[in-house]
Amino acid sequence: MNKILLIDDDELITMSLEMIINNDSDFTVVGKGNSGREAIALYDELTPDLLLMDIRMNDMNGLEAAEEILNQYPDAIILFLTTFSDDEYIVKALKLGVKGYLLKQDYKSLHGALRAALDGQSVFGGAIVDKLPTLISNNMESYDFSAHDITEKEYQVIQLVADGLSNKEISQKLFLSEGTVRNYLSSILEKLNLRDRTQLAIFYLKHKH
Repeated sequence: MNKILLIDDDELITMSLEMIINNDSDFTVVGKGNSGREAIALYDELTPDLLLMDIRMNDMNGLEAAEEILNQYPDAIILFLTTFSDDEYIVKALKLGVKGYLLKQDYKSLHGALRAALDGQSVFGGAIVDKLPTLISNNMESYDFSAHDITEKEYQVIQLVADGLSNKEISQKLFLSEGTVRNYLSSILEKLNLRDRTQLAIFYLKHKH
């Protein structure tokens, strides 16, 4: 059974989330808190499998708490569950290395999100996924992809993925077959040690100056 730590400054939300999470036999809520400082203390005490945390809280916000926890526990699995989809929050969260960013209206898919994060996947709510291409284009930087043996053609594919294009659209843009684009993408993900297109997007965000 996976141990979940819940942190939210709204006690009613915390109680509701606890009921939802405990309704699945794969999960159990082992602790609850209402501030970033409590998140740090409880994480250290309980060593949960996953921390589900709000961002805007009194005393210390979730971003500050996540940064401190990840400094101490680099393998910590942290998911943000918040009402706010501010671009600044999303970029900061991704740069920290959290496993996902969900909006509270996505609570119906919470169990699936928890499983995916525990399985090593990056998890984002639909509204957040829609924002990623814009955030990436606004946060691009010069990065030495050749250090990863990325070819010029692969780099073109990366740029188009970052712009939010599908494999079909990339194939039309570069005059390649969709199968070739898929092969390029597989090669890129392997070279950069990434799992999927979303992680490739996050890779860009993390390497902003």
